[in-house]
Amino acid sequence: MQIAVFGLGYVGAVTASCFAAEGHRVVGVDTDAYKVQCIMEGRSPIVERDLEQYIRRAREAGRLVATTCADEAVAQSDIALICVGTPSRRNGSLNLEFVERVCRQIGAALAGREQPYIVVVRSTVLPGTCEGLVIPTLEKASGRRHGEGFHVCMNPEFLREGTAIHDFHHPPLTVIGSQSSEAADRVAELYAGIPAECVKTDLRTAEIVKYANNAFHALKITFANEIGAWCKQEGVDSHVVMRLLTMDTKLNISPAYLTPGFAFGGSCLPKDLRALVYRAHQHDLTLPTLESILVSNRLQIERTVDLIVQLGKKRVGVVGLAFKAGTDDLRESPVVTLCEHLIGKGYSLRIYDPNVSLAAIYGSNKAYIEREIPHIHALMCDSLEQLIDESDVVVLANRDDRVTQLADRYRDDQIVIDLARCISPEAIRGRYIGLYW
Repeated sequence: MQIAVFGLGYVGAVTASCFAAEGHRVVGVDTDAYKVQCIMEGRSPIVERDLEQYIRRAREAGRLVATTCADEAVAQSDIALICVGTPSRRNGSLNLEFVERVCRQIGAALAGREQPYIVVVRSTVLPGTCEGLVIPTLEKASGRRHGEGFHVCMNPEFLREGTAIHDFHHPPLTVIGSQSSEAADRVAELYAGIPAECVKTDLRTAEIVKYANNAFHALKITFANEIGAWCKQEGVDSHVVMRLLTMDTKLNISPAYLTPGFAFGGSCLPKDLRALVYRAHQHDLTLPTLESILVSNRLQIERTVDLIVQLGKKRVGVVGLAFKAGTDDLRESPVVTLCEHLIGKGYSLRIYDPNVSLAAIYGSNKAYIEREIPHIHALMCDSLEQLIDESDVVVLANRDDRVTQLADRYRDDQIVIDLARCISPEAIRGRYIGLYW
């Protein structure tokens, strides 16, 4: 098929390159000329496992191009996938300006088009967005009615940063929401080679399922951490407890996200929870459990800060800055928040994350990190060896294979705080503290 992908961030870049790998012809669209240049040069605009190889092969095969021109992209395609960001506003509501802008651009390009066109929303949006914003905006900009000149479908993504390529090819299911069975069938053809059940439903159901998923994922992480905090006080290894709990698969309990550890973060879970709770408040509906998740998540960070303060040592090194290993995404990273608290308390801080290159930080990442840690350049270490040598307390926030490889470098007087169970206590000298084990 001929596909246009609007937005070349995490979802868009992965979606574009994977569909090209499936044999489709794809044109990526973004207002950021840097991202477009990266794609055209066969490079990845983000850090994501195997993504650069996919982009390079797709470019070499002639199945992937990128442009900043929406008109050009629509002219070369029959289906548009909207993959732009939907960030949070201060009050927790969604900022849909990027979705609306792309819909205006697509609609304007459709004004003189005779062939039918399908617009597919992949961005995470609240229920009613397709009917209340996407369709009216496309109709106004194109001068055509929905169902006649174009169709709108909702196709939520279930991609995890760090494993997005694998997740694309092995999704739990494919969900397509639409008011037209023909349009839904057409979109389903995109996934003909993907081994997963395809569920066709209405627009609102397809919009809300991502929120249900992310709310449950966030709940599982917080639940495990709260059990972990209690187990720690009882002298019990919480990982053993949770492993026994997940052995009960009869009630559809999955091991995913049920590992006690540090707080969750990133561009999805916090944002989607805020949007869900905000919408509930608009309906005068109180959801105490969901409202408490972000409160409890902040306590995980505060508990870790308190743990470090009680040690009485001022030189602290933090391994991993992104919200999880295998990505360069700093947005709403709990590790960034942890570092901010420590800086505010006067700690001498050193940070090491091989995936976070200061020279490559731009856009949302750059704005976020400059706001939270404006002097980060002076805190970053060039190597893990340097961080270990210059720290009295080493905080392992993200998994890194070199942590184990350099076990002999730790000193007898050092303290290692493990937030992700990165290393065995027996592997290092000095004192080992597992967060919840």
